[in-house]
Amino acid sequence: MAPTALVTGASQGIGAAFARSLAQRGHDVVLVARNREAMETLAEDIRGKGRTAEVIPADLTDRTELRKVEDRLSDAARPVDVLVNNAGFGTTGRFHEMPLDEEDREIRLNVLALMRLTHAALPGMVERGKGGVVNVSSIAGFSPAPGNATYCGTKAFVNSFSLSLHEEYRSHGITVLCVAPGATKTEWQARAGYDDSAVPSFAWQSAEEVADGSLRALDGKRALFVSGWTNKAMVAATHFAPRSLLARISGTVSRQV
Repeated sequence: MAPTALVTGASQGIGAAFARSLAQRGHDVVLVARNREAMETLAEDIRGKGRTAEVIPADLTDRTELRKVEDRLSDAARPVDVLVNNAGFGTTGRFHEMPLDEEDREIRLNVLALMRLTHAALPGMVERGKGGVVNVSSIAGFSPAPGNATYCGTKAFVNSFSLSLHEEYRSHGITVLCVAPGATKTEWQARAGYDDSAVPSFAWQSAEEVADGSLRALDGKRALFVSGWTNKAMVAATHFAPRSLLARISGTVSRQV
């Protein structure tokens, strides 16, 4: 029987790239996102390549719909071998001017849904003695950034949470991988209101590059994968500069672009 992977945020961008890459590797896939139409199109493409594709429309900020995906992950009769927690979004702006309900949704999706789905997947993986969890974070989780306070905070959680779990479960045959992309050409920028002209062209990556590199890192049982050499350099720099200085530099740059 082919292994099964469940991917959240699978209707577009990095999530869709993960689903395609996993299918090419021989996985059957479970697609989770709000956009049923986009997922059905992707599912047909995957089925045309000889793999099965299950579609679960769900808004993971809604507790009832989130529970539906949790139940799928904990179904012992249909085990999930790889969980990709990719769903997430960002917001930009001065925090006191941001709509509070949207900031709340951001935390529920980027943090709470990721935590609950990981919790649902792990018992079966522990029982089987194998499995993989891929949590898609961001290089934003390594450094504070004025104008992105909530987003950076959620990704800092994902980083620490994932690295902690990697060490906790590696002796059980389970790899928990934290993926930290940088600038990636997806629909995320438009939704977050992000000015992508601030990023030089050489720093951009494709969703496929992020997904393929992440799965190679998962094969290697790594705890962290920072995608792209420019992003690796940026993350390395955060280890040598005080957080307060990084925040001030980021704030200065954001006021100039």
